[in-house]
Amino acid sequence: MRKILVVDDEPKIVQLVRDYLERAGFGVLTAANGKTALAVVHSEKPDLVILDLGLPEMDGLDVTRTLRRDSNVPILMLTARSEETDKLIGLELGADDYITKPFSPKELVARVRVLFRRIDNYSLADNQVFRAADLSLDVPRMRVTAADRNLEELTPTEFELLVAMARHPGRVFTRAQLLDVVHGVAFESYERAIDAHIKNIRHKIELSAGEPHYILTVYGVGYKFTDE
Repeated sequence: MRKILVVDDEPKIVQLVRDYLERAGFGVLTAANGKTALAVVHSEKPDLVILDLGLPEMDGLDVTRTLRRDSNVPILMLTARSEETDKLIGLELGADDYITKPFSPKELVARVRVLFRRIDNYSLADNQVFRAADLSLDVPRMRVTAADRNLEELTPTEFELLVAMARHPGRVFTRAQLLDVVHGVAFESYERAIDAHIKNIRHKIELSAGEPHYILTVYGVGYKFTDE
């Protein structure tokens, strides 16, 4: 049974999310603040974290920042913050997706299932290791390497976006097309989320994120993987 950690300081929200997730067949852990959440991730190693941004003392952004120092556990932000900036900051810190309060519990479960389905699709893949430029992409292990450099690990969302583009060097992807890659279905047309994920990928694989060699911007359209 997959374990999901729900981090929120509102008991009614925690109970609602817990009920729906357990009904969907998941095991649920809970935490009411950021420090407890970090301790639970360290000790219980959940398969996914649903994380509220508006936590007391240590907010969700700080928790995300701390988790991403040594963990690639998928993070789904659960937030009452409607400001675009807050969402972008969370995604740039390494969150995989977000859903805004008030939310539909059924949609939340659907988002969780999509995240796990994407991970399963990679783990069940048959020895799919391929090269793009001078990168080697190991699909079953969700790992990207370069012969002459150590690269940071990518989150599941970042890896999926990189694979989608690297399989088709030179093809231009719109932001909407890349959103469809990571969501499977278009829950929200929040295309700037893609920019945040691309920024993270560049920081992890490029020699210089400011002068990208692998993922190139096609102004006014989207992105492409180099075909050089």
